[in-house]
Amino acid sequence: MEIYLDNSATTPVLPSVKEAMSQMFDMEYGNPSSMHLKGVAAEEKVLEAAKKIAATLGAKEKEILFTSGGTEGNNLAIIGAARAKMRAGKHIITTSIEHASVHNVMEHLEAYGWEVTYLPVDHQGRVAPEDVLDALRPDTVLVSVMMVNNEIGAREPVEEIGRALKDVAPQVLFHVDAIQGYGKYRIRPGRCGIDLMTVSGHKIHGPKGVGFLYIRDKVKIDPILFGGGQQNGLRSGTLNTPGIVGLGLAAEEICRDLEVHTEQMYRLKERLTEGLKALDGVTVNGPAPREGAPQIVSASFEGLRSEVLLHALEEEQIYVSAGSACGSAHPEDNRTLYAIGLRGEKLVSTLRFSLSIYTTEEEIDRTLEVLRAKLPLLRRFVRR
Repeated sequence: MEIYLDNSATTPVLPSVKEAMSQMFDMEYGNPSSMHLKGVAAEEKVLEAAKKIAATLGAKEKEILFTSGGTEGNNLAIIGAARAKMRAGKHIITTSIEHASVHNVMEHLEAYGWEVTYLPVDHQGRVAPEDVLDALRPDTVLVSVMMVNNEIGAREPVEEIGRALKDVAPQVLFHVDAIQGYGKYRIRPGRCGIDLMTVSGHKIHGPKGVGFLYIRDKVKIDPILFGGGQQNGLRSGTLNTPGIVGLGLAAEEICRDLEVHTEQMYRLKERLTEGLKALDGVTVNGPAPREGAPQIVSASFEGLRSEVLLHALEEEQIYVSAGSACGSAHPEDNRTLYAIGLRGEKLVSTLRFSLSIYTTEEEIDRTLEVLRAKLPLLRRFVRR
């Protein structure tokens, strides 16, 4: 039995999404920027997808901008906002645990004269809203805080931060990387003071290579891609119409029974967490199951390097990760684990288990059964 527990890296595509995309490849293959009927038909599909996504957010269709995924969305939001606001100041606030597609953008901007404040988090991986407010300066133009941490599942208080910013510093733009949060929570960016929000299709059972950036009405950012002027000049390039159609349908379907899916994952997360804690030499990292996101469990395994255990599980057709797919090659460099206080052996012995709407109790139980059998054997081998 194959058990896939790496859904925070990517998810399997919904059958309905595959079918809808196939139809686009076969029938509606026109360029949505073309003026003939084939182009108009494709453009209508794009607008329909934007409408579906906007409905899940309580937003307007014109507030949805399609991208190639999370990395481009975060780059456009942050660099675009920084450039648009640079006359007002060159100070940005973020956290110490952001995804590489945010953190590395901040380092890029620092190299060009922007100042960035990296806020610490507590041992549960949460940033304090008061720390965000205390870090504000007259030249602050942007705050960027992720909704759900991709390593340990910590849920950041973005609603509280967004509302507070609108009260005390409404001129400061608020960006939220919601790539691990969208499809797990009901999000209403307009009510939460969120100006810019990034989402990626392949985290919600949609296709890879497509995502969207929510841009609140009246918010101005500068483009970082230039060309044919598509999407009102904010993101030039021929639209990935099949991907956009798939994304719109995936968004609609994942949000339709969202509370049911979320509760199902929380129950499985609790089952997995309790089982892991019962194993010798295993520490579960981050917040308690119901205090974090429903899909992510991080655990450190005493005496074993993460890649050793990862491949041992792989032999049993159980697929997990040694952290984020964008940073798992060097677990010792994991900024999130370091920020919550993990040091030494724990930094290199951590695995991430991530669930989806398809995960079952049987899969969780089988994973725990394999771990119970393999951990003593692997540790004995390592000690030799």
